[in-house]
Amino acid sequence: MKPIVYLIGAGPGDPELLTLRGARCLRGADVVLYDGLSNAEILALAPAAEHICVGKHGQTRIWRQDEIIQEMLRHAALGKSVARLKGGDPAVFARTSEEVDALNQAGIPFEIVPGITAALAAGSYAGIPITDRKLASAVALVTGHEQPGKSESALDWDALARFPGTLVIYMGVTTAKVWTDALINAGKDPATPTALVRRCSLPDQTTLHCRLDEVAQRLTPASNFRPPVIAIIGAVTTLADSMRWVQHRPLHGQTILVTRPADQADVLADAIRDLGGYPLIAPAIAVKPIDDFTALDRSIENLDDTDQLIFCSANGVEHYFRRLHELRYDSRRLAGISVAAIGKKTQLKLLEQGIRTDILPEDYRATSLVDELQSSAAGQSITIIRASRGSDELPSKLKNAGAEVHEVVAYQNVDVDSADPSIIEAMDDGKIDWVTVTSSATAINLSRLYGDRLKHVRLAAISPVTAAALEERGLTVHAVANPFTIEALLHEIVQQS
Repeated sequence: MKPIVYLIGAGPGDPELLTLRGARCLRGADVVLYDGLSNAEILALAPAAEHICVGKHGQTRIWRQDEIIQEMLRHAALGKSVARLKGGDPAVFARTSEEVDALNQAGIPFEIVPGITAALAAGSYAGIPITDRKLASAVALVTGHEQPGKSESALDWDALARFPGTLVIYMGVTTAKVWTDALINAGKDPATPTALVRRCSLPDQTTLHCRLDEVAQRLTPASNFRPPVIAIIGAVTTLADSMRWVQHRPLHGQTILVTRPADQADVLADAIRDLGGYPLIAPAIAVKPIDDFTALDRSIENLDDTDQLIFCSANGVEHYFRRLHELRYDSRRLAGISVAAIGKKTQLKLLEQGIRTDILPEDYRATSLVDELQSSAAGQSITIIRASRGSDELPSKLKNAGAEVHEVVAYQNVDVDSADPSIIEAMDDGKIDWVTVTSSATAINLSRLYGDRLKHVRLAAISPVTAAALEERGLTVHAVANPFTIEALLHEIVQQS
């Protein structure tokens, strides 16, 4: 293996603001050294890598720069691909030159991968253009926290006070009085409009507008307006009223727990992000292949004797056709068989396999499918493709209507064993607004995993059946999808938020 170190900018906070190049480098990394300003969710891009946190303010010890460098060199010396993940951009107040010097001395190749720096992100997310043709044709990025031990400041505050454009101050919370006084004493107008943007691009982003001479009192420890904060100083901040957009998204400020199986969570999580919410993913249910294919194989071999094939979920379609192909068949094996589906997503999954559904109930309920099939079910051979567990309502009613019903399990639906500690902490701290529940099995296991904590969040259920499973456990349901789709579920959450 040839060692290499990637110095990657993680961006301002939102994991989706990482560059494509940064994501690709992370996927190939053996080790990731990440700091507290880089969103830990990005680590999901490097699931097989060793993850090493080099410090998070207020939570863990902050590593010294020489310790970080030594750790980086140690792993590279072993021939590993090392990703050094930094908040923002590696070239802006990130001490990257010190790490590059050490890599050059050790003869280790490296690559610097740019990221979105906080000044640009704070401006965009607060609706403030840091340059403007009328108000500011230049911008200066300034550190509010110089290297300790300097005998005097290296910053020319007189020049900065006269600077004909926007000033952006990084890392200036604890030294706010020092740099605001320095600017004002050097002639900067105390009334200069200023915006303080905290945790830009994250769900709890906050922006305060004030005068320059009010900044220090707004950033006192008692204000709880703690780092990371970017200060934007200048007339451009007055444009925020017309250019703000983050606050107008319907789920702005809402943190929503996604409890679907891991391989299905992204669709819902992406939809939440598009509406301005912040998804947390903690599956309560896992989908796994079955251990014994005997019954499924027999069903596929006996399709010539089947009149009706019912798919209850998109997962059922995926696992059924995977096995069909493993047995060296394709969709032609279903020729002449009537195919029914429950749910639009199931129908679309069948279309991917070249199968058009003959029957699709409008409200996506199993009982509605029974209503459509009941009059012709007598004497029919009906096969239901389903999960290892679920409601028995559909097969029971079809049998009562005179059908010969065969239930075939195509995949396992199993409980996640233990609760995610970070989710427990977030619930206890009141940081989760909604929990989405997309099946009765999910409802049951969520209750087991999180118990009474679920009484302190709002619950959104995919259907009345799922809502009933929650209510049977003493939980209040605040939103129920109608129709029973992810889109409708989010619509209800928006309506109730």
